[in-house]
Amino acid sequence: MAYKRPEPVQVVKQRRDAALHALVHSVPYIEFLGIEFERRGDELTAIMPFKDELIGNPMLPALHGGATAAFLEMTAIIGLSWVSLWDEIETGGPDAMLIEAGQLPRLPKTIDFTVDYLRSGLPRDAYARAQVNRSGRRYGSVHVEAWQDNRARPFAQATGHFLMPSRDD
Repeated sequence: MAYKRPEPVQVVKQRRDAALHALVHSVPYIEFLGIEFERRGDELTAIMPFKDELIGNPMLPALHGGATAAFLEMTAIIGLSWVSLWDEIETGGPDAMLIEAGQLPRLPKTIDFTVDYLRSGLPRDAYARAQVNRSGRRYGSVHVEAWQDNRARPFAQATGHFLMPSRDD
């Protein structure tokens, strides 16, 4: 029985980083908000660096609810896409090469998205992580939590359902 030697870890990490970069930069609104994604293995953390333009109520000051909702939704979409692409990225086959080159499958489309504003978002960096509850052929379900200084004290959370793109296209 022939044993296939595993790829060097640097090659796998480079492929993961290239795929994440292509995925994130395929959404112009992510760049508009300044959202960044940090990867540790298969786990993604979204970071929305603070900008004055994100303030909705200057009297408090507090992050705008729309910016918070968009941050949560973008985190959910990228998290769901990342989970659905993970096996292709890890195998390193022809699909992984296309992903690295920026030829990504379409992104999931939002069916519904419910945001719970738990407390005011302070004028500082925000972080979020998506937990994919279901990623099937037809739809996906994702829960997202956003926090600032203390992960145990989220300032917003959301649950969304998404229509998964057809893999036949």
